Amino acid sequence: MITYTDRKDFDHAELAPLFEQSSWARGRTVAETTHMVAQTDLLLTAWDDHRLIGCGRALTDYVYRASIWDVIVSAPYQGRDVGSEIVRRILYHPALRRVELFWLCTRDKQAFYESLGFSAKEQTGMVWDRTRHADAS
Repeated sequence: MITYTDRKDFDHAELAPLFEQSSWARGRTVAETTHMVAQTDLLLTAWDDHRLIGCGRALTDYVYRASIWDVIVSAPYQGRDVGSEIVRRILYHPALRRVELFWLCTRDKQAFYESLGFSAKEQTGMVWDRTRHADAS
């Protein structure tokens, strides 16, 4: 049976296999991941018994905006609504009940997020990438 939790008190090294199957999260270290989890406002994880099979996280001000990041489901569990359930649990989490707008970035999962009610019509984002700029300091 798959269970979901917002607890952060697990070995964060368990996130590595999920990150490695994603091109945008591959190569994250355990130390960086532990720091990321500590700074994340809401982390939702999915478990099959004691095996981590999915995750998603949100950064937020708890009133106006939240952004959703790192929604990843282990390949053998994809297509079984695990990702949908993670996103729904983030959107309807009691701590985020006042948030007006949820933002996310995706390059290849638009249809998945549209099926959950997200709209691609709100194209207002811009990105500054540290790896593309020389250190100005």
